[in-house]
Amino acid sequence: MDPIKQRHMRKHKLEPRSRSSFPRVVFAAGVTVLLLGIVMASASAQTSSQPPTRTIEVTDIEQGQSNAHVVEVPPTVSPEILPLVAAPLPQWNVHPQSEAEWKNFRDSFTAPTLAALPGIRQELGVTLDHGVIGGVKVNILTPHVIAKENENRVLLHFHGGGYVLNPGDAGTREATYMAAFGQAMVISVDYRLAPENPYPAALDDCMAVYRELLATNHPKRIGVFGTSAGGALTLALVLRAKTEGLPLPGAIAPGSPQSDMTKTGDSYQTLEFIDNFQVSYDGWLKDALAVYANGHDMMDPLLSPVYGDLSDLPPAILTSGTRDLFLSNTVRVHRKLRQAGVIAELQVFEGLSHNEYAMVPTAPETKEAFAEIARFFNEHLKW
Repeated sequence: MDPIKQRHMRKHKLEPRSRSSFPRVVFAAGVTVLLLGIVMASASAQTSSQPPTRTIEVTDIEQGQSNAHVVEVPPTVSPEILPLVAAPLPQWNVHPQSEAEWKNFRDSFTAPTLAALPGIRQELGVTLDHGVIGGVKVNILTPHVIAKENENRVLLHFHGGGYVLNPGDAGTREATYMAAFGQAMVISVDYRLAPENPYPAALDDCMAVYRELLATNHPKRIGVFGTSAGGALTLALVLRAKTEGLPLPGAIAPGSPQSDMTKTGDSYQTLEFIDNFQVSYDGWLKDALAVYANGHDMMDPLLSPVYGDLSDLPPAILTSGTRDLFLSNTVRVHRKLRQAGVIAELQVFEGLSHNEYAMVPTAPETKEAFAEIARFFNEHLKW
């Protein structure tokens, strides 16, 4: 291990370690949406004048009439991210019933990510190490070059996955991008997952790491970020830290946060099946949130931070996309932060579904998203 990385690990108290069926959704206006299928574009089709499309049949229940609604891939997305935006719906409408079934689902979801990450790290010039902070496993992502302003800072990352997915190295994709495009060392928390470890296990692990970092780092030099469940954990951490009287981090970046565990918000309705990543609240996501909450009130602010007191929170930058099922989750948090007088920025990417700004390393949207977060951290974290 090189001397700079060793110094960072000592400073931040890092201990090394070894290591479907067709969906039907009824809208309030009496309209049912039936997904018929997706037309995938071939490489030649993508370069032709005909954009790739998905077709959704919209049926008016009262009139008994059906009309095909064609959803085109917007020509305003980059060529690099277009195949992702045009991709078919993933396996979303599954409902694991036991810990074993959740583990099988987790393994199948994780496998392609684990296969892709070594190449992504090599391409972006980022190394991965493992450690323990406060008794919790962490992954450390270090770029080949750490910017001078980041030498005394630490970026703390919480991964997404509905509290049930992305264990171990699989949870480091977003942290890898932040390390590369932000030129900073990132500590990604490998928190315990449901259903084996329900609430508050994930938040407890994040808090344990944060408390330990406070012992050796000025809080205003700590930036916290994460997407989806990781965005919710980012918000929940600062709410809990505020309640416990702990110093708050200098800035936060909750990306497309799962800020409301209930099916509340416009985009849960309007972007259902338009989002080709998360797809619908009523698939595995709803079940995942239930097994994590484990009977706890889903409107508890530590589970659904949008219902918390967001006053006096650190400056925040939020990220989403125009096809993101969680767009309303993101917008509602942003508005509530602004209403509370908190410095808050919102970046929304054209045509992107949930988390897609954190998937394609070569896409300009990805670089821009994390460069904006890095810029925000640089403005609000102490040197």
